Amino acid sequence: MSLPLLTGRYEQIAVEVFADRIALGNSAGAAAADALRQCLARQENVRIIFAAAPSQNEFLAALGTAEGIDWSRVTAFHMDEYIGLPPDSEQRFSHYLNSHLFEVVHPGTVHLIPAWEDADRICRHYADLIRQAPIDMVCLGIGENGHLAFNDPPVADFRDPAVMKTVELDPVCRQQQVNDGCFATLDAVPTHAVTLTVPTLMAAGRLFCMVPGAQKRAAITAMLREPVSTGCPATILRTHAHCRLFTDRDAFGENPHG
Repeated sequence: MSLPLLTGRYEQIAVEVFADRIALGNSAGAAAADALRQCLARQENVRIIFAAAPSQNEFLAALGTAEGIDWSRVTAFHMDEYIGLPPDSEQRFSHYLNSHLFEVVHPGTVHLIPAWEDADRICRHYADLIRQAPIDMVCLGIGENGHLAFNDPPVADFRDPAVMKTVELDPVCRQQQVNDGCFATLDAVPTHAVTLTVPTLMAAGRLFCMVPGAQKRAAITAMLREPVSTGCPATILRTHAHCRLFTDRDAFGENPHG
């Protein structure tokens, strides 16, 4: 296991900087697996929300091969989904998580978001599922614009009363999907999505945040150094009592040795 080049704390958030995204993913996967084993040792079932994005590839690969986890006692959710894509679209986040994790580890229960159905009904139904019991863990990233899930700046609401809602995606968020290679053109990216809200994510017991790559450097800088505000929704993570940020030298953007 690679050691971090730098560790630190920014208010509440613990930060670990690695040489590259492979070391980042392996270490984050090991840390999340350890937390999951601890949860399973003290309770019958564990409820986890996962992000779906290329930034999570190495992390999910490591988590999927971790030993000693009874995935049959895990209930899995994902945090957002495009509206309007057909059920068989490879760009759907449910497709990503199925192929990168769920079909590998086979959680006991998986709640996928059927976002080709009526959006309001989806939000009500998924909110009911989330409310059934506390969320133990969230495994997430942040956007190039600092978004959490699809809560884009500056309209993200840190006191949002909703559990899940419909949102219009801002241009930076949609362009990121092209930059990530998920869509060929901006016009192909859906304009709307359903997303869990910021308070829903922040209510989880533990947060594991994986953010590799130079494209995220401005977002990481803002997340750690700007005042907590919806101008960069990821800044709110600094207020969570149990949040760990795993990033790499490219994203951190400072000399990790000095």
